[in-house]
Amino acid sequence: MSAFLEISDVSRLFGPKLTTGEKIAAKLGASVETRSVRAVSDVSLSVRKGETLGLVGESGCGKSTLGRLIAGILPPTTGTVTLDGKPVMENGKKVTTRVQTVFQDPFASLDPRMKVGATVSEGPIAHGLTSKANAKSYVADWFTRVGLDPEWVDRYPHQFSGGQRQRIAIARALAMQPDVLICDEPVASLDVSIQAQIINLFLELTKGLELTCVFISHDLSVVQHVSDRVAVMYLGRIVELGPVAQVFGTPAHPYTAALFGSVPKLVLDAEELVHFDTIDGEVPSPLSPPQGCYYHPRCPLATAECRAKQPETRGVSDLRSVACHHFEDQLAGEVDA
Repeated sequence: MSAFLEISDVSRLFGPKLTTGEKIAAKLGASVETRSVRAVSDVSLSVRKGETLGLVGESGCGKSTLGRLIAGILPPTTGTVTLDGKPVMENGKKVTTRVQTVFQDPFASLDPRMKVGATVSEGPIAHGLTSKANAKSYVADWFTRVGLDPEWVDRYPHQFSGGQRQRIAIARALAMQPDVLICDEPVASLDVSIQAQIINLFLELTKGLELTCVFISHDLSVVQHVSDRVAVMYLGRIVELGPVAQVFGTPAHPYTAALFGSVPKLVLDAEELVHFDTIDGEVPSPLSPPQGCYYHPRCPLATAECRAKQPETRGVSDLRSVACHHFEDQLAGEVDA
């Protein structure tokens, strides 16, 4: 299958604001050093039509920023995002409604002053997907699809539970009849008992509507359950990409192996009920990332080559790639997963 959603060499830099002292110093003619945070760095991904791509990594690795770049919420500093061969953004503005987003916190993403029915219908009315006269029945249909009572359309967000608000947020996104759905930690703010309901709803709707999805999460078990392929990010870069079964079964990048190994596991025949391994060291500052491979200060396979040269992305198989100088050693089992 050919690529439907194409992310090509996308980067995003954020420039820090100057402090009052730095502003005064600059006005007085002093040299003030400004450093940019490279939140996303030269990311290239292809997502096939109808596929769900999971995106995982530690907090601060750039997952949400990449999701916003794909959705057209943020313009990339460099690179392009295209859907079916057409750009998602032009001149810094989003030019398509075919990509929609479900955010992490449904209470923050819903306008507390608007009735939820108006929130869901506002976009479809503005873009001609329904008329004002038919808006109530249009919203009622989407409420039914996401498991909500259509009679609730005149309520406000504070009158709903967290799970119900997330269903409203999903209805709002799907009411725009998108081809691509970006799910940015959609169950992270919900109770565990509600998470499974929202995940099952997501699977049902994406399959029924034949949606292409990018599912961003720090919960590896959820990503493994909902995704066809998974991309692993570290400090703004994609370090490994491949089918879920292969990446979770035999990680090719030392960071992927360490990330998966840090997940708590039940050990029933041991004295400790919970067992997990920690990743050595600290995540480097994105203001001053290390030379060479960004992961080398924490990597047990690091060599002089890793410290001097950024690894290129290489193919492990037809559908799998990894950015590591020594991924063969990882696959050979020289580092425990």
